[in-house]
Amino acid sequence: MIEFLKQSTFEVSEVTQKAWNITMKNYLSIASLCFLMFATLSLSSIFAIFLGDLNLFVKFILFVIFIGSYFVVNLTLLKYIFYLIDHDEDQLSIKDSLPTKQQIINFLLGNLLFTASILAVYIIVALLVFPFIYTGFSLQIFINIAISVGLVAIFITWIRISFFPFFIIDRNTPPFTSLKFSLAITKGNFIKIVILLFFLASFQLLYLFLNFINLSFI
Repeated sequence: MIEFLKQSTFEVSEVTQKAWNITMKNYLSIASLCFLMFATLSLSSIFAIFLGDLNLFVKFILFVIFIGSYFVVNLTLLKYIFYLIDHDEDQLSIKDSLPTKQQIINFLLGNLLFTASILAVYIIVALLVFPFIYTGFSLQIFINIAISVGLVAIFITWIRISFFPFFIIDRNTPPFTSLKFSLAITKGNFIKIVILLFFLASFQLLYLFLNFINLSFI
């Protein structure tokens, strides 16, 4: 494996501390990009409601525009954050963080490979569980086993290959290579990544609670 992946282990506390420091120093810029992502999704939902009577071709064009805009902002955010990680004291304008055309194309192709990989894993798991239906298991038990095992396999696969956009943005690697690098960099770090995901999920639970008590604006 290439040299930069050999030092891929990390401590959860160090990651959270660095993330906190970078966010506090560059809060307005990062928050602006996050708001643009939120605004893009919100506008697409509004257009879908109020422009529902348009013909299919126009709907498709609008869909492509909104999806493209969302991906561009998303990749810009990633590229900007990677720059901040590598150049802690330097400043970079958001305009200079725009992804290249090739990076956008690689990102789209990478998403297709990502989706295909998730589906392939589920199909393989289903095929492995399928013989149990002929060993006395009822159909419902077979379905429950297949769904449970499939969901676990999808969760593991999702974590292992979900870091491919980082390599596309930071290293300009092609989609398939980016997926392989994601597998390599998550090897030995799976539990730590799950801990970070649970840490992030706590904020989502807090949001749901605030929304439940009608304080979602916080």
